[in-house]
Amino acid sequence: MSRMDRYKKIHEETSKKESLFARKQIINNDETGKSAHHKIDDYQEDRAATESPYKKRNKKSLPRFDITKRNNSQTNHNGRNNKEYGNSAEPKNTKTIHQVKSQKTKKPKKKHPVIRFIIGLLLFLLIYSGVAFAMGKMAASSDREISKQEAETFNGFTAADGANNILLLGSDSRKGETARADTIMVLQLDGPSKKPKLISFMRDTLVDIPGVGQNKINASYAYGGADLVRQTLSQNFGLECKYYAVVDFKSFEKVIDTLFPGGVAINAEKDMSTNLEVPIKKGQQDMDGLHLLQYARFRMDEEGDFGRVRRQQQVMNAIFSQMKSPLAIAKLPYAAGKVLGYTGTDLKTSFLVKNSFRILKGAGGIDRLTVPAKDTWEYGTTAEAGSVLVIDKAANKTAINNFLAK
Repeated sequence: MSRMDRYKKIHEETSKKESLFARKQIINNDETGKSAHHKIDDYQEDRAATESPYKKRNKKSLPRFDITKRNNSQTNHNGRNNKEYGNSAEPKNTKTIHQVKSQKTKKPKKKHPVIRFIIGLLLFLLIYSGVAFAMGKMAASSDREISKQEAETFNGFTAADGANNILLLGSDSRKGETARADTIMVLQLDGPSKKPKLISFMRDTLVDIPGVGQNKINASYAYGGADLVRQTLSQNFGLECKYYAVVDFKSFEKVIDTLFPGGVAINAEKDMSTNLEVPIKKGQQDMDGLHLLQYARFRMDEEGDFGRVRRQQQVMNAIFSQMKSPLAIAKLPYAAGKVLGYTGTDLKTSFLVKNSFRILKGAGGIDRLTVPAKDTWEYGTTAEAGSVLVIDKAANKTAINNFLAK
C-alpha cells in the first residue's frame, strides 16, 4: 500500500469517529433537555399541590390580593431560584389572610363617654322636669285655701308676625273684685325679637268694647271675660292674643314663695303703707310673695295708675332676672306646674317647654311698654265711665308695632 492510500484511510477513520462523537453529544443534549422539562413539571405539580387547599376555599370569603406572578427565570435578591423562594413565600400569604380576617371581625368602638354623659343628663332633666311639673300641679289642685279658677272660652289667634301672645289678667277674688281686671298685660315670648316682651295697659284707658261701646278697658273683663278683653285689644290696637291666663293674687303669692324661697330682690321706690296689708320701706330688699304683691298693687299717690303700672313692670322684670339662679332654674318645673294649677288658662305645656330658653333669656332683662304711650293721651270724663284716659289710638297702635318689631 502506497503512502497516499495509507493517509487517505487514516483520514476516513478519523471522520467516522468525529461524526459518532457528534451524534452522542446530540443525544446527551436531548436527554438533558428532557430532564430539565421534567424538573419544571415536577416543580409546577408541587406548587399546585401546595396551593390547592387555598383554592378549595370559598372564593367569596377571601379578599382579593394583587399578587404579581414571577417568571420561572426570575430569582430573588440573594440569587435563589423560584423554587426556593416560592417555598418561603407561601406562609407569608397565609399570615396576611389571617390578618385581614381579624380586622374584619373587630368589634365596633364604643361611643365616646362625653356623648353618653350628655345623653344621660338630658334624659334625667327630661324625667325630672316632667315629674316636678306634675307634682306642682297636683299640689295646687289639692290646696283648699285658694279657689280654683274656672276655664273660660277663649278663641285666640296667632299674630300677623307669627307670635302666640299671652294675655295676662290679674284679679283679687278675696275682695270680690273679679268683675273687673285689676291688671291687663300681654306677654310675648316667641316674637320676631326672640326675647320676652311685656305690654301693660292702663286700666282707665278709654276704648271701644265690641258689643258694649266706649268704656274703660278693664270693664271689658266684666262684660265678657278674657275673650272680650282679647277682642277689645284686637279692635283698638290690632294686637292678637293666642292664649290667656287669669291670675288670682293669692296664688301669685304662693308661686313667688315656691320659686324664690329667699324672696325677690327689688329696689322699692318709696315708703308705702296706705291701703296695704303690710307696709313697704324704701330701698333695696328681698320681698316675699305678700310684700311683692302689695308693692305691685299700690297706687295711692300722685301718680295713681301710672305709678302702679310702672311698678308692676318692675316686679315682672325682677322675677325674670332672678330666674338665672341655679336654685330657681331647678324649681322652675315645679313652680310652672303650680302656676297652671292655680291659674285659669288655656296655655299648653308644650308651648312653655318650647319657649323655656326664651323665658330664661329674660333674665338679662325684659323689654317693657306702657299703653297709652308717652304724649299719646290726655285726661277726660265720660258719663258712663267717669274719669278716663283719652288716647290717640293710631299713635298707640304704631308704638305697639314698633316695640314688638325691635
